Amino acid sequence: MMSELWSHLVSWFASHGVLPVLQFLHLEGLAGNPNDIAASLLIAAFQLCVIGLVFRPLESIVPAEKWQDRKLTKVDFQYTVMMLVGIFPIFSYLILTPIANYFGGPDTGPSDASVSPLAITHWVPWLKQHPWLLFGCYYLVYDLVYYWMHRLQHALPWWWALHSMHHSTRQMSCWTNDRGSLIDGFIQSMILACVGIVMGVEPEQFAWLVLMGELVQNFSHANVRIAFGPVFNRVFVSPKFHRLHHMLVDPTRPKLHNCNFGQVFSLWDVIFGTALYNEPPRPTGVGDPMVDDDNNHGLVGLHWNAAKRFWGAVRRPEGWKFGEVAFGPDYRPIPVDQLDLHGLAHHVLQPAHAPDAAPSADNAAVAETA
Repeated sequence: MMSELWSHLVSWFASHGVLPVLQFLHLEGLAGNPNDIAASLLIAAFQLCVIGLVFRPLESIVPAEKWQDRKLTKVDFQYTVMMLVGIFPIFSYLILTPIANYFGGPDTGPSDASVSPLAITHWVPWLKQHPWLLFGCYYLVYDLVYYWMHRLQHALPWWWALHSMHHSTRQMSCWTNDRGSLIDGFIQSMILACVGIVMGVEPEQFAWLVLMGELVQNFSHANVRIAFGPVFNRVFVSPKFHRLHHMLVDPTRPKLHNCNFGQVFSLWDVIFGTALYNEPPRPTGVGDPMVDDDNNHGLVGLHWNAAKRFWGAVRRPEGWKFGEVAFGPDYRPIPVDQLDLHGLAHHVLQPAHAPDAAPSADNAAVAETA
């Protein structure tokens, strides 16, 4: 019953909402199946409702941090709406449809001839008779790839230059998940979409994969003091677990923040030795003044800052050497072991700079916050 209702809703929205827009823009032959796009947009609307009507009230009931105001969350809210309406990961997947066809396309047919040679069901055909188990297998692979991609975002300086925009927020909330550079989002989306294509995931299934991951991340970024207990904390990412991933660097324990990279499953952090538990709540944000300056800007300024950091890193050899970095006044990556963390670590605890003010050269760099 619910499946039929969903199908009717998708078909109606595709016919009356998506297709007219595609025809007006003369994109009907380029943008993919209108039904897939309609499903993606409806899923995005559902996600916005869950964030606004469930996660946001929880922040008022059981806050992890009490703020006098939520001014710094405003830009994250605006960005979340923009990203979800654009639904970056879904559209990237649909744009890659020709590549999917090259690999044999999504596994939708009953015969072996329709199965991609790299699809999960090519190697384990009986999973086609167990759709929920198949979906679980898809998600395990998807989440494992995300874990290692996330670690690379922190370890590769030019990628950290982009990803640091996500970490620069001082008020981490349920709207923070989608805060990120468009370039970073594009790279992530292409990687995860390629994984979906290689596994043989259908577009609608991929949309639900993304939704599950995004909703869990919206919740894990929420400003709530919620954990899942001693057992489930070792399996799933909770808000308390992920908040430690966003902690400010501690000069007395400079490697502590390299932790808790998982998206949905904390299991990967446990297996690969990056899990951190039993720490008190800590302030969130990034100590590097060049990155913390993001808090003084709106949507355009955030992206301009990230783009300058990216260009400063990607065109230099230091930007391609693995390791934690901060950024100098010329956006050159500086290894954190060359910095005085004690001298700069408290700068973000002070009031933000005046709008559009540049960080001082004396405070040009400090360690990244993971």
